[in-house]
Amino acid sequence: MAQDLIKLTLEPRNITGKAVKHLRKAGKIPAVIHDHGRPSIIVEGDSLSLLRVYHLAGKHHPVNLTADGKTYTAMIKTVEFEPRKNTLNHIVFNAVAANQMVEAEVPVEPRYTDGDEVTPAEKAGLIVLNNLEAVEIEALPKDLPDVIYYDANKLVEIGDQVSVEDLIIPPNVTIKTEANHAIATVYEPSALAAANETAGGTAEEEVQAEDTEEAAQDVASGESANSEEPSTKD
Repeated sequence: MAQDLIKLTLEPRNITGKAVKHLRKAGKIPAVIHDHGRPSIIVEGDSLSLLRVYHLAGKHHPVNLTADGKTYTAMIKTVEFEPRKNTLNHIVFNAVAANQMVEAEVPVEPRYTDGDEVTPAEKAGLIVLNNLEAVEIEALPKDLPDVIYYDANKLVEIGDQVSVEDLIIPPNVTIKTEANHAIATVYEPSALAAANETAGGTAEEEVQAEDTEEAAQDVASGESANSEEPSTKD
């Protein structure tokens, strides 16, 4: 479970709009805290500290925020990066209550029992493609896991597949992603090569393209949701 406390101190922010570019040049990043329907809290923070917190917490680990003398337990809702330099541009937090069920995006990873960190299928010369890197869950903040595992030893022969329904679900956690959504699938190398020649691209590229499209849809959905929140952006 996500028990390690991640702390971050933010400062009140008076600069908004296009003027925030001066903040970024000074090593500061504009941020917003949504607080249970109350007016949004406009803040800023050190760019390195915010980036570190994002890498530690992702969108699934509570963050202990201190801003203008008040303390909040919050989840990262959206993160915006500058596309050319891939630098952090803006971050939005959602304050949550200890007894409030929250939805989060949690990474999925294989669990190996033999210590080799390779599936039986891969040992046999087959290829395992990952179809899903994270799932949507719902839980209380104290019960949010940092990762959800699946049994990698189930991937043995061509056509074997691990789906969301096969995940090892921690207590008090509800999976929101569809149960039949594939996480990993076993293929024969020659079948992938044939698919590559037919489609003009590898199966891996097809999966990456699907992930990219889904990510773009997620961003669009986030922006739509943000438009319903007051003062979401700079």
